[in-house]
Amino acid sequence: MSAPRSEPLSEPLIAHRRDSKSDRHRVVITGMGLLSPCGVGVEPSWEALLAGRSGIAPITLFDASMMATRFAGEVTGFDPVQFMDRKQAKRLDRYQQFAMAAAAMAMEDAGLTGPPGDPTRAAVLVGSCVGGLASAEEATLAARHASPAGADPSLVSPFFILNVLINMAASHLSIRYGFKGPSWSTSSACATSAHALGEAMRLIERGEADLVLAGGAEAPIGFMCVAGFNAIRALSTKNDDPAGASQPFGAERDGFVLGEGAAILVLESLAHARGRGARIHAELAGYGSSTDAFHMTAPPSDHEGAQRAMRSALADAGLRPADIGYINAHATSTPLGDVAEAVAIEAVFGARGGGIPVSSTKSMTGHLTGAAGAAEAIFTVLALRDQRLPPTINLAKQDPAVRLDCIPEGARAASVTAAMTNSFGFGGTNAALVLRRAPGE
Repeated sequence: MSAPRSEPLSEPLIAHRRDSKSDRHRVVITGMGLLSPCGVGVEPSWEALLAGRSGIAPITLFDASMMATRFAGEVTGFDPVQFMDRKQAKRLDRYQQFAMAAAAMAMEDAGLTGPPGDPTRAAVLVGSCVGGLASAEEATLAARHASPAGADPSLVSPFFILNVLINMAASHLSIRYGFKGPSWSTSSACATSAHALGEAMRLIERGEADLVLAGGAEAPIGFMCVAGFNAIRALSTKNDDPAGASQPFGAERDGFVLGEGAAILVLESLAHARGRGARIHAELAGYGSSTDAFHMTAPPSDHEGAQRAMRSALADAGLRPADIGYINAHATSTPLGDVAEAVAIEAVFGARGGGIPVSSTKSMTGHLTGAAGAAEAIFTVLALRDQRLPPTINLAKQDPAVRLDCIPEGARAASVTAAMTNSFGFGGTNAALVLRRAPGE
């Protein structure tokens, strides 16, 4: 294999990319909604991150007493009836409830109740990693143990299939808000919602939509999902210290911590947002995606695929590595993945790679799998807004192979105009997003 490229982007490419995006095709963020283990809502979650408070605790959603891992990042204090009527809440899978709630927050934040113009130019792109897996498990157990005679198919709910399908969250949202443009879902493991944001950005750039509701939702905390991740030894087993178990970049990390939640953003073209007088949180300036073509669960040691995704996102944004002032890392607290990402960051950012501030908010939220990329995009937007960088907690001893500034001491004040967030998934799928402060700031 040839050595990975580390040279900066060329001036002609940078100039071409920047000049090719008119106001019609520049993409901005005008609404954000979030449910995470650190809080219900964008601001409660952000306040917890800046304070270094973990949302990881013992599992309550099912009996985990026989599990090798007995803790996770659950969304607590969530009442779906605050976001939908009781009848719909009863019918929907938990991941769909999360999507509906996060979208309601995002729409309210954007000052919208429906399409602000032509409904055929308003789209929905909301993905999930495992969709309604927990509902499928519960329904199967209920039907099979219904009687001594065996499974009773009459006990299968007419809503069962609609709860399992991954695209149903996007469909519910398109119906709720009357968005008649494209409605579909990404599903690329832990890169799912980063890809959703990137592909939503492309819809707007191509002129196929003016506004897109985009992100991801996940409710994976159930017997089969936890047991399955335990079977491949992916999860931390630090049961005596749940809040300290997620240790991205740490020398004693032993696996990721499963989390749940949803993150939905309203994306618009800059011209459309300005035309309706919308408040703009930030610009989604660049998107890059790639595949490792290497292994189902492990990255190559140099994470060459991640490098290509980051370089592509920079080129798409018309920025140099020197323009990035913060990276929200994918870093999940796995032995192989964290070091590989660190190596990739150093390769892309060159001599500056070890000094650029990098943190993993998964140290506090756990890994929201299909919702992680969008949640971390929101955290990156907030870092740009407040000029404060969230820390990586639980990093008393950093892995010596990770030569990065991982912000272990607590939230840090900074002057940042552009930032990057990375998302990588099983199967070798990679996505990187570049965000900039709102135009005019």
